[in-house]
Amino acid sequence: MHLPLNALRAFEASARHLNLTRAAAELHVTQTAVSQHIRKLEERLGKPLFRRLPRGLALTDEGQALLPVVVESFANIARALEKLGDTRPREVLTVGAVGTFAVGWLLPRLRDFQAACPFVDLRLLTHNNRVDMAGEGLDYAIRFGDGAWHGTHAERIMDAPLSVMCAPALAHGLRTPADLARQPLLRSYRTDEWAAWFEAAGAPCPVVRGAVFDSSLTLAEAAAQGAGMALLPVSMFTRELQQGRLVQPFAQQLHQGAYWLTRLQSRPATGAMAAFSDWLKDQGGSGMPNFKINQASALDQ
Repeated sequence: MHLPLNALRAFEASARHLNLTRAAAELHVTQTAVSQHIRKLEERLGKPLFRRLPRGLALTDEGQALLPVVVESFANIARALEKLGDTRPREVLTVGAVGTFAVGWLLPRLRDFQAACPFVDLRLLTHNNRVDMAGEGLDYAIRFGDGAWHGTHAERIMDAPLSVMCAPALAHGLRTPADLARQPLLRSYRTDEWAAWFEAAGAPCPVVRGAVFDSSLTLAEAAAQGAGMALLPVSMFTRELQQGRLVQPFAQQLHQGAYWLTRLQSRPATGAMAAFSDWLKDQGGSGMPNFKINQASALDQ
């Protein structure tokens, strides 16, 4: 079956602009040519696709039914041509990411990365900040800390200040940091976080007896289910805030680290690694300008 591609393109542009002059300008043809394409398509279908108005066009019911099919078809053709036109061989990129960053930041942007770097075959693993890059065969590891891991090159991705977060029901009655003494204070293995937060807030730190978690993901879920108060990186839990599962009762933040993109010093950068690093920078990170070679720190953020 012969497909009138030029006529379909004229129809799609005219339906988008609802104006023959603008459609013709986009397609670099005359308005008469666009009009002829549409007329021939309507004759072939035996149905009108547009109603001609004094100052433009309006789609008929048949035109409205055809438009999304045509738009999707052209988009599929464009994607197929883009893939065929990319002569770079596919490269496997294995990235280990601390779970909080993977779920809270990377996954919502994964489709954007796949579109920007179609030649990269991403393999994503999660960890709780304890990682053996050589043993696990990782090209990169995304970790939380001060950027000082022995034998690694570390590029800063973004800061991640901590704030108190809890279920909405537990936020009632919280007026000052001292009110937190009446609530369970959930903990990570970084035992100094609550003391540091209360010091920054100018309040005495109560005895901390809440449950201990090795992942901010489980810590946040416990807080959302009403188990107590948690210190969490707010930027990683914006969905929970928007959904109302968590609230932030105090504005006070605690700056104790950042997320870093790390690789072994002995690992030469591949094309896929460079593409991933450049994409992270384009996402509006801090520019990732620094690197350190020092001792390891631990614990999931």
